[in-house]
Amino acid sequence: MIFSPARRALLVPFLALTLLASVTALPAAAAEFTPAQRADIVQILREALKQDPSILREAIEALQADEGHHQAEATRAALAAARSQLVDPADPVAGNPQGDVTIVEFFDTRCPYCQRLEPTMAALLREDPGVRLVLKDIPILGPGSILGAKALFAAQSQEGQFQGAYEKLRAALMKPGPEPSREAVLATARKLGLNVEKLAREMDSPAVQARIDANLALARRLGIEGTPAMVIGEAMIPGAVELAELRQAVASARAIRR
Repeated sequence: MIFSPARRALLVPFLALTLLASVTALPAAAAEFTPAQRADIVQILREALKQDPSILREAIEALQADEGHHQAEATRAALAAARSQLVDPADPVAGNPQGDVTIVEFFDTRCPYCQRLEPTMAALLREDPGVRLVLKDIPILGPGSILGAKALFAAQSQEGQFQGAYEKLRAALMKPGPEPSREAVLATARKLGLNVEKLAREMDSPAVQARIDANLALARRLGIEGTPAMVIGEAMIPGAVELAELRQAVASARAIRR
């Protein structure tokens, strides 16, 4: 049957959504129409979009909102499933190790946005003594990132001999600059007083590689595709956010705990 004018007016928004849904591989309701009905639908949409282009914008916004809702649900489910792996006793920790709110930060030493986040995160830790920052290095930006991650994990094993070895080397590697060579990283470590011979050996150890692999696997399970990414309470926060947003996320996580 061909749709009446009144029926057309009611169906325009629905048809716009149906058309978009079929294009984006959502349930293809269009397959349920007869050829005559499909031709009428196309004509309705053409006429409606000429008269009011906002219909398409509203349909797209509705689909985006629905997709955002599903993505948020998927993220919550992934975080719940990986909760026990988010904090490993071997993870480097900044801030208050006994803090009542934990931020798990996935970072890459070569990521400019991670570098931009550094002073913001430092400001949060200074002003809020109840925050524990757990650092997860995921080297995803090439050889320089892998080199930095290996050096940091190797430096962490020297904490007993050289207080703050990990923190000092991380601060040095998280500065903007050219792609580091192995020689440059070891030279930096030497300036900081680390045992460079031991560092070089441990950088190539299976244990260090296993920690990198574990962090990358966890990031994949959580759907993390870029850095920085932070887990604060039950929320995933991507990107180098401002201090106000970090404060709000911490406050929300603290409220949930109470």
